[in-house]
Amino acid sequence: MVSQRQKRVLRYVEEGSLLKLKSYLRKHPDVELNFSGGRKGRGPLHLACTLGDDGVLRLLLKNGADPLHRDRNGDTPLHLAVKRALKRGKRAYDDLVVPLQKSCPIAMETPNKAGITPKYLLQWLREDQEPSANDSSSTAADPEREWRDKLFGECQDEFYETFGQYDEDFLHDEDFGDWAERIRREYVAKQHARAQLEAVVGLKGRKRRKTKEEAEEEERGRRELQGRLQKEHTEYLARAVRKEAETHLSKWQQYEEKCAATFRNESASRLGYADIPWPAPRGSVEEMVEVMLHGADRGDLPAFRKLLRRQQTLWHPDKFAQRCGARLEEGERKRILDMVTALSQELNRLAQSLR
Repeated sequence: MVSQRQKRVLRYVEEGSLLKLKSYLRKHPDVELNFSGGRKGRGPLHLACTLGDDGVLRLLLKNGADPLHRDRNGDTPLHLAVKRALKRGKRAYDDLVVPLQKSCPIAMETPNKAGITPKYLLQWLREDQEPSANDSSSTAADPEREWRDKLFGECQDEFYETFGQYDEDFLHDEDFGDWAERIRREYVAKQHARAQLEAVVGLKGRKRRKTKEEAEEEERGRRELQGRLQKEHTEYLARAVRKEAETHLSKWQQYEEKCAATFRNESASRLGYADIPWPAPRGSVEEMVEVMLHGADRGDLPAFRKLLRRQQTLWHPDKFAQRCGARLEEGERKRILDMVTALSQELNRLAQSLR
């Protein structure tokens, strides 16, 4: 049974809401990510691979999603990642297949219900998924090559769409021996069809030796593709840094606003632990101090010390007790004062290190 929290995780993955998902997993670190709640019994990691969202995929892996979790057909997330890479090319391979393989190397050898492993599917990945601009002239000059590539691509598309799909109702009428024999026959038939396809399009045993000009064009195309991929990766990292900075700025602004509302309004109602303006309510002491000092230039020591002294005064245990002690809930007083003391000690330690 899928819980409401798991449904929320699936929704964020489907929407591609990376920041919302990251925030939600921080608030609910105990949510189970290895469940089958989506279409065809697929979990969040399967869905991320289907949608090609590498950011969400890496976040799920970081938070404990299992690369060996299977859907109704026995497919792992790596099966779906490889199928997308076969259709979309090297970028999908780098974004999806590589992180999954690094996270769980044995997933490459894990078969689905049809006995197919991701490693076997990767054999269908062609060396040149994205032809460069320089290849257009050679393709136009060789209509036979263009026809072979088109035929091969159409046959591949049909194979990817139908491979490993079986009628579940029919399977229930078979015993294990019949099922295994049928799978073997279908496997042999597909291998034979593939051999015939390679013979027709001239990909097996009859490859024409490349000229020097063709080899140079292919090398230029690979370098251009590598350059584009490197540029896109750099832009992705820059976007991630900007998003992280925006998140820290938002936390700092919320912290300052809550401090002003809590500490300057001494006539307000009583304060529980959740009412205290902690910089990062669910974070560690170090993360709280990081939020307090957001935007401070540590190279400018006078300005940095001034900001640090302000926070030391704000969270000094005695001054905090004078300001808020009478308003604290008795049942949570000790927990609140212990955290205030821990923050004060961390700020003092940081101040000592600057001397």
